[in-house]
Amino acid sequence: MSKRRSVITGTGSYLPQTVLSNEDLAARLDTSDDWIIERTGIRRRHIAAEGEFTSDLAVAAAQRALDAAGKTPDDIDLIIVATATPDQTFPAVATVVQHKLGMAHGVAFDVAAVCSGFLYALTVADSLLATGAHNRALVIGAETFSHILDWDDRTTAVLFGDGAGAIVLEAQAQPGDNSSDRGVIACRLHSDGRYNDLLYVDGGPGSTGTTGKLRMKGKEVFRHAVTNLSSVMGEVLEAASLQPSDVAWVVPHQANLRILEATAKKLNISPAQVVVTVDRHANTSAASVPLALDTAVRDGRIQPGDLLLLEAMGGGFTWGAAAVRW
Repeated sequence: MSKRRSVITGTGSYLPQTVLSNEDLAARLDTSDDWIIERTGIRRRHIAAEGEFTSDLAVAAAQRALDAAGKTPDDIDLIIVATATPDQTFPAVATVVQHKLGMAHGVAFDVAAVCSGFLYALTVADSLLATGAHNRALVIGAETFSHILDWDDRTTAVLFGDGAGAIVLEAQAQPGDNSSDRGVIACRLHSDGRYNDLLYVDGGPGSTGTTGKLRMKGKEVFRHAVTNLSSVMGEVLEAASLQPSDVAWVVPHQANLRILEATAKKLNISPAQVVVTVDRHANTSAASVPLALDTAVRDGRIQPGDLLLLEAMGGGFTWGAAAVRW
């Protein structure tokens, strides 16, 4: 029996032109290139220019995804943007993107789940396409984390960068076989608000009336990340009746190279099967998974029929994973 699946038909990404190297940070902070690489694997990151907003990055990535899919904004009836750094408190970045793309139709809204945001947005879009409520979506992760960093805090300033990634997601009829269908096969999401104080921003319109700055307890976050991510990846594979040996590529949230390696090891997946961009992009929060996906699609690593395992964890805590066949 055929099944309506959400198939990724195009990917796109955008990185601001300004590059900030570890040496640049070492000139202003008590840190070094060796210290940053040893602990995180990060070598550089991109930083938005003055006057360059999250919506600008999102539009650039979205247009590239549309071009790759051979579609125009007229073909889209749903836009979901995952971001923790919107241009304004409201309206949603997604409606700004909708306007900048020249769209006056469809539905556009944001999802806030920090680094897990793209997985949340993908899951919501998949649900709406699967039910027939919508037919073709732009799902975007876009961040300008440079706006919420404390640039005097070496424990967080070195970790993050700005960027955007996008996909075109299209409802298509598939045979209904998890082992061969293209598209989103299974998604699983989680959250646990008990850990708010481990990774958060110390401000907001309802509390301080300010944007606030990012704060993190790195060791505790690392421990939870490895446990939660390996668990939810296993959960998704079980839901899809698939095995780790079926996975061609893991496309993870790019927070820390050691987390990527430890998570893959727990599932007995080779590090060579993990798409790594954290060295070039740093942690771009909700943008990191679609950025990594676009990178691996465009360099030819990801091929038709490949089973991808997407995963991410963010502040809150939130975490999730999805099994997607290319």
